[in-house]
Amino acid sequence: MINAQAAWTPTIRSASRTHCGKVRAINEDRVLDRPDIGLWAVADGMGGHLAGDHAAQMLVDGISRVEPHRSAFRYLSATLDAIKQVNAALFAEAAGDPQRRGMGTTLVALLVYDAHLACLWAGDSRAYRMRSGQLEQLSTDHSVVQNLIDRGDLAEQDRHRHPQSHVITRAVGVSPEIELEKTFSIILPGDKFLICSDGLSNCLPDDALADELISPLDSSQQADHLLERALGTAATDNLSFVLLHT
Repeated sequence: MINAQAAWTPTIRSASRTHCGKVRAINEDRVLDRPDIGLWAVADGMGGHLAGDHAAQMLVDGISRVEPHRSAFRYLSATLDAIKQVNAALFAEAAGDPQRRGMGTTLVALLVYDAHLACLWAGDSRAYRMRSGQLEQLSTDHSVVQNLIDRGDLAEQDRHRHPQSHVITRAVGVSPEIELEKTFSIILPGDKFLICSDGLSNCLPDDALADELISPLDSSQQADHLLERALGTAATDNLSFVLLHT
């Protein structure tokens, strides 16, 4: 994370929503919405009932116990350590319990220190930024389909029709070590951020997300409207997200 002193300290207003969707009976997503400490996260559990939701809850609980530090670097380091500890615990638990084999969870998290932003992720839960009317995806999916697109073997418009569209290549808890991808930036006045599980990004394309984020509604009203719009689609997966306004 950037250590230079920021020119301003943003006041961030956030709102989170999570829903089973219209098909699934169990919600395996979990969200963390902590503007008081500058930490937000979405975890999308996998492995079935009593496994995916358990993994996501363990991850959110683990990072929620991280306390703010006196430097951006130490805050980031403490958060990474907490994620690594949860990863090790989940992997050990799955190895010892046949009912929880394959248990794991995606993660996308935002940490804010003054005006410095760190985005961390593993899997296909996403982070977006709306700046000056333009929507940008900050994260890159860790998935079989994304690898095919990056190699030029699959067109972007065919992403959701591919038979392995839900196969991810990285997650917390499925390997002894976790490799998180990270990106850093400075927050500018007027920036908005969205972190979400793939249940949201799969049912609403980027142009629909941009329409929602560009609206003048406050964060809570915008979150309600976004969830309502997502539930107007097939909504076959759990829907979870956090909206951040500066």
